[in-house]
Amino acid sequence: MGSSIAYWLKKRLHKHLKVVVVEKDPMYTTASTVLSAGGLRQQFSLQENIEMSLFGAEFLRNINYYLGINGEPAIDSYFHPYGYLMLASEKGAETLSNNSKLQNFLGANNVLMTPSKLKDMFPWINSEDVALGCLGLDKEGWFDPWTLLCAFKKKAMYLGVEYACADAKGFLYKDDTEDKLDKLIVVTPEGETKTITFAIAVVAAGAASGDVAKLAKVGLADGMRSMQLPVEPRKRYVYCFHCPEGPGINTPLTIDYSGTYFRREGLAGTYICGRSPEESDEPPVTDLSVDYDYFDEKVWPLLANRVPAFEKLKLKSCWAGYYEYNTFDQNGILGSHPYHRNLVFATGFSGHGIQQAPAVGRAISELIIDGKYTTIDLSKLNFDRIIDNLPVREVNIV
Repeated sequence: MGSSIAYWLKKRLHKHLKVVVVEKDPMYTTASTVLSAGGLRQQFSLQENIEMSLFGAEFLRNINYYLGINGEPAIDSYFHPYGYLMLASEKGAETLSNNSKLQNFLGANNVLMTPSKLKDMFPWINSEDVALGCLGLDKEGWFDPWTLLCAFKKKAMYLGVEYACADAKGFLYKDDTEDKLDKLIVVTPEGETKTITFAIAVVAAGAASGDVAKLAKVGLADGMRSMQLPVEPRKRYVYCFHCPEGPGINTPLTIDYSGTYFRREGLAGTYICGRSPEESDEPPVTDLSVDYDYFDEKVWPLLANRVPAFEKLKLKSCWAGYYEYNTFDQNGILGSHPYHRNLVFATGFSGHGIQQAPAVGRAISELIIDGKYTTIDLSKLNFDRIIDNLPVREVNIV
């Protein structure tokens, strides 16, 4: 997200804007981006999310135009265009149908499927308890997040963006008042404390964004600063298993109505899967250790029910990553803080930020340079909705 914003700003004002990305971990060992499943879908219920992901698809399709350098192609994003398959029970069928109508109206390309049609197209699926399915026919699938990040960063640096390996520790105010933020205090890996003077600071720190906002007393002071940025880390597991008799090469990223998902990983009968836990089962976020019992008890039974061949799967490995979870309404928070007008947020996407990073980077550049959104209107996702207690709900959070 940070590299996308930096890229779009320098693309717009190549010679007239200095952009610095402060990155605590330049190897991205615990970054949400590189630990994600890299999905791209338009199957959302909120217009803004659909439009952002449509642009994400257009961006990936034309990645060499956007991120190529001097005629040389950008890094291949390794996009796998097998779509998403969303499944609904009787309870959720009407919502799935209504969402599909909106998605297609806005430019997506998906089709609703009855249980019998699902079985005809995907013989490996158990569709007995499924009321309706929705299959993305175009612009959906998955890609390699690491290569997209590298391509963004490489192009940003080519355009003149500076990357500072440092940890944000606090803000300083102009003229010793608390009216206008002026400097960011950072500490380098060598322990040296420095300051970075800025006109505008963008908080795009993923799961750590809530903590960074507190450095500006957001959520720790009174008045308009009494409301905290409701973004916190939530640990999610991605399990990798092997099943030679499992679904074939054209298998979409399948999301059961329980929230359990799976997709192929390569060509040798390997798959990855996961499921977001219930609120009462949220694991601690002190580290990225893995709970294998969660797979045995909460994930595998649902996989085996949906795909009978998965009864014989063999779990091979697992990793964990952090969602930048918006506890308020699980949607992105974009735009200026109402008190600190030069503090801008781009965070809280709750698991779907990687696919929307191209659109968010462009949108934040518009706010900063033009003072308004000029492509996709994302004003509904501003910080003010939190103060006004007006959540913007997304039905299809996975």
